[in-house]
Amino acid sequence: MNNQSDFEKILAKPAQRALARANIENLEQLSKYTVVEIMELHGIGQNAFTKLQVALEEKGLSFKS
Repeated sequence: MNNQSDFEKILAKPAQRALARANIENLEQLSKYTVVEIMELHGIGQNAFTKLQVALEEKGLSFKS
């Protein structure tokens, strides 16, 4: 299972498109962004953010401080 399919399984289409527009293809890339940067993306709401945070934690990653 690759990380992009992880996004497909946990996020609604608008959130998937928001990450794609930002060229974020996997959790490792996502971890290079701050919470504020991700929340500013059109299509990322609180629900998507929470799912992303959990997915990062499961992989031992977190958002950039």
